[in-house]
Amino acid sequence: MPVRIVSLAAHSGAGKTTLSEALLLRSGAISRAGRVEDGTARSDHTDAEKTHGFSIQTGVVRLAHRGTDITLLDTPGYADFVREIRGGIRAADTAVIVVSAVSGVEVGTERVWATADRFAMPRLIAVNQMDRDRANYHAVLADLRASLSGPVAPAYLPLGEGADFRGVVNVLTGEVSPPQDLPPSDRAALQAAQTALTDAIVETDDDLMNRFLDGSPISTDELHAAFTRAVHAGTLYPVIPVSAHSGAGVDALLDLMVTGLRSARERGPLTGVDGQTRDPTPDAPLSARVWRVSIDPFVGKQAFIRVWSGTLRPGDILRNTTQDLDVRPMHLYVPNGKDLTEVTELPAGSIGVLTKLPDLHAGDTLADPALPIRYDPLWLPDPVHTVAIHPATRQDEDKLGAALAKLREEDPTLHYSREAQTGEQLLSGMGEMHLNIAVEKLAAQGVTVTTTTPRIPYRETIHAPAEAQGKHKKQSGGHGQYGDCRIRIEPGPGFSFRSAVVGGAIPGKYIPSIEKGVQDAMLRGPLAGYPMQDVHVTVLDGSYHDVDSSDIAFRTAGSLALKNAVANARPGLLEPVLQLRVRAPASFTGDLISDLQTRRARVQGMDPEGTVITVTALVPQAELQTYSADLRSLTGDRGAFSVKPHGYQAVPEPLAKKIIETRQGELAGA
Repeated sequence: MPVRIVSLAAHSGAGKTTLSEALLLRSGAISRAGRVEDGTARSDHTDAEKTHGFSIQTGVVRLAHRGTDITLLDTPGYADFVREIRGGIRAADTAVIVVSAVSGVEVGTERVWATADRFAMPRLIAVNQMDRDRANYHAVLADLRASLSGPVAPAYLPLGEGADFRGVVNVLTGEVSPPQDLPPSDRAALQAAQTALTDAIVETDDDLMNRFLDGSPISTDELHAAFTRAVHAGTLYPVIPVSAHSGAGVDALLDLMVTGLRSARERGPLTGVDGQTRDPTPDAPLSARVWRVSIDPFVGKQAFIRVWSGTLRPGDILRNTTQDLDVRPMHLYVPNGKDLTEVTELPAGSIGVLTKLPDLHAGDTLADPALPIRYDPLWLPDPVHTVAIHPATRQDEDKLGAALAKLREEDPTLHYSREAQTGEQLLSGMGEMHLNIAVEKLAAQGVTVTTTTPRIPYRETIHAPAEAQGKHKKQSGGHGQYGDCRIRIEPGPGFSFRSAVVGGAIPGKYIPSIEKGVQDAMLRGPLAGYPMQDVHVTVLDGSYHDVDSSDIAFRTAGSLALKNAVANARPGLLEPVLQLRVRAPASFTGDLISDLQTRRARVQGMDPEGTVITVTALVPQAELQTYSADLRSLTGDRGAFSVKPHGYQAVPEPLAKKIIETRQGELAGA
């Protein structure tokens, strides 16, 4: 039976999961469609998905239509779950991009489109929610052409819109689905669409183009064949209007998926990182990739794989070429919603599940040990939102590490770290929602944590040179303690320490002790007790005692000298700065810039790309603590951003004063 592995991808709210239910129903795979709102959708089967009413992980469901086996990978719509989205797209051969007939192209649409572009993936576009008020198919078509790369062409036209939407018309054949009379008012529109689609098709085929320009006739069968070739090759992206709610257009979409989307075998050879290739056929050397990992409370670790070439059977030894170790799965399963069905083999083009193999991780390549190959890993963005997590009890603290390890095994976009300066445990992810779900998953594992906004790791520095003496002299009976040094400090990037002592005023063996004392003092700056940085230190002079001098005495002297010098060197407060890249519709440019100005940002550039703009700016970390939620509100969930450390900068004096006062109060109460 021919096989299609199809990724369903969309911006959240486009009705992607509801569409998957409609496809299952119309194909006869189920007798009653589930509802996202009721938690009965087949692909959204986890407790978290049922509670929240949206996809969190990529669901796998299967159906058959016209003798073709179709596996749907229902990816999440929220960009917070980017690992699931990209993994689901990467594991497929083709994609159906779902767009709302009301909202049109959104940032999430552009993101999944760009991911499909990255892998040269053929795709078609389903304009869903055609039965809703304000649905406008032709406005969405214009939006698609203006916003997305590549030739977009309507392969079907709607019969009516909004409450009047009742079916679709095949542009090439004129067939109406479901069968009904085509109103005379729609015939002119159909004729114009046929002309436009014919033009789009012949532009993908040089032979047809030459015949078209010569005025030679082109048969409908030839147009059909060229249309199919173009869609399979990803040189034409057909558009079809549907309503997952009413079912209108869904039968036509199933037909288009069977004829228009390429099979696994039509994908062509796959190339490894070293240039080796594998044909996507069952008799080729085995190769597969782990595209997601799930930890089931009953089954344990589940590794979802896409078999790219060859045939996998129980007991086969596989080389994990990413980790350089061998594994041997004894049982093979095919997923369908929450169910796993054991099978005797997984041929090329299959989505399967391997269990009880702890050494498998998302992105790993599996191959025949005799003919190993490794595919490139899935690129994932860095986290953009961070919270401090606080275990509720000592028992929660003890279990936290293992629980976090399970979360990160499922989702590598979650990062855990401990901030050395503040002592806080930090959990970072792709957004506020992402981290909220992570905290809920910790609770499901029996680990209760609370979250707070992370404390900012401020630093202190100096803005002027200064000199000072540090002298430590103490007599306590017997040998005393004596260390004396004079230092000069200067502002500058990084830290340096050198000795300019001449004439043996301080023996060389004590110079390292002075440096240790200086570094001791730099751990707590004079303003608010934050660590100091960007200080260059030179030892100028000093004195010693033959009997009473020691390493500890000069270490103490070095610490005193640094403290004394800093007091006269115009100490100041520094704050961490991040480089921010924001991508959003160009219509929000003014709002984005105004908002960044309130965050003390320094805009570095604005790069327009069609209807989208990317703004780059340097922004204090303190001003971005809630940016994930703020940007979502500012752009109607149509913006995305990334951040990376850039360095430290001086805090403005009025703000620095407030920070110092707050910090001194904390230290006094500690």
